[in-house]
Amino acid sequence: MICRETDLVVKIGNYYGFLGITLKADNLSSVFVMLGCFIFLIGTLYSLYENADRLFWFLLFVWEGLLNGIFLSCDFFNIYVLMEVATITVSVLIMFNRDNRSMYDGMVYLMVNTAAIQFFLFGTGYIYKITGALDIDSAAIAIQSIDKSRLILPYALIMTSVGLKCALAPMFGWLPRAHGTPGAPSVVSAVLSGLHIKSAVYLFIRFQSVFGQIAVPDFFLAAGIITAIAGFILALSQSDLKLILAYSTISQIGLIMAGLNITDPIVRIGSMYHIMNHAVFKSALFLCAGIITGVYGTRDIRKIRGVLKRMPLVGAAALMAVLGITGTPFFNGSISKYFIMSGTNWAVNGIFIFMNLGTITLFIKLSSIFFGHSDSVQGTVKIEICRQAAVLIPGIICFAGGIFGEQAINFLFNADIHVDAAGYLQKAGLFALTLAAGFVIYRFFITKAKFFGKIRTLELGFRGICVSMGIFFAVLLVCTRLMN
Repeated sequence: MICRETDLVVKIGNYYGFLGITLKADNLSSVFVMLGCFIFLIGTLYSLYENADRLFWFLLFVWEGLLNGIFLSCDFFNIYVLMEVATITVSVLIMFNRDNRSMYDGMVYLMVNTAAIQFFLFGTGYIYKITGALDIDSAAIAIQSIDKSRLILPYALIMTSVGLKCALAPMFGWLPRAHGTPGAPSVVSAVLSGLHIKSAVYLFIRFQSVFGQIAVPDFFLAAGIITAIAGFILALSQSDLKLILAYSTISQIGLIMAGLNITDPIVRIGSMYHIMNHAVFKSALFLCAGIITGVYGTRDIRKIRGVLKRMPLVGAAALMAVLGITGTPFFNGSISKYFIMSGTNWAVNGIFIFMNLGTITLFIKLSSIFFGHSDSVQGTVKIEICRQAAVLIPGIICFAGGIFGEQAINFLFNADIHVDAAGYLQKAGLFALTLAAGFVIYRFFITKAKFFGKIRTLELGFRGICVSMGIFFAVLLVCTRLMN
């Protein structure tokens, strides 16, 4: 076992060695478990007045247990089982209200993820064949002495499955359906975007380490960049509030994946912190979206105005989340993006600036809902205190995570890194320039460009997503072969 003194290890059934089932809480898995508990806590607060169905609560807490199991498990096959059961659980939650659109979206999610998990299962079988172990740490030790050529196929199989669950280009067609489907409870969308997709990012980090000698970070760096750019372009074409947030998740995951595949340790820490930040502000945004669309009776942002006036606390929480995701100075996203951009060369930095320009332009478009006047909603709207708390808590954390960013990183990742005042001021100036550019682009290009209306209707079906998965697998297989 690869185990540090500070790791908490539990042997299920008292079977020792690689034959047993091991749960291990190290620094990385502990952070994700803590994040999961927080996201489900605010989801529970939000749902107290929204859903009294016992089946809903049962599925919600089963989902939490499955994700915690993924974070703690040290066994390839156990992770496969946990992911498979989580897929079924999420599918039922997506289809929970049983309307036609949700049933269709839930079935697409179920079939696509079932197809993807078969790649993982085949890769797991191959790993067991060549190492004789399903325990991840034991397999990692055995892999170090195995010829690289024998590892290329299982690596490509497993990472294709993980890549689809991370919604990497071109395999992200399932995500807007799952996260933005009309009939799913808002808390389901919040947990899917805030936490569930992070379980795939967590597995990516783990398995890249296991296959360290043949891993191809340059391939995933390119995939992350393409995913981020495609995500915000597709988000800009939408007028549906939840679809905007869903496509924004694709873009932010692309940014995270790009950062994780840069060798600089500070950039990787920044990416890890952005995982935490994204979970917080995207959960807040989806929960706020659930309240807003419920009050206004529409998800079309062109028909939603005056949120700050009609529901001040909800509007303030959503606004803080927007400031966080755009990297506004003194908010949590600014700290993680500062470190992501601190150790890269000028070319990669330019790409990251372009990514953030897309995010800023997108949320300039979205911010129209906060101001103005709406004839459909008059006066201040009363919102249940639990739901207000569920959105205000992560909103406040968006601000606290910026002010106390260094301390948060040190607590979460035991990394003693510091923000340089001059460098941060420079990044703040860059943010101001990017914000101005975003306003100009939105005012004179986005609002007048006709092609956004055309790409809004682009949507891959089940067969298209499966074809894209096959293409991703083939390209990854070839790239791994060529780079090794």
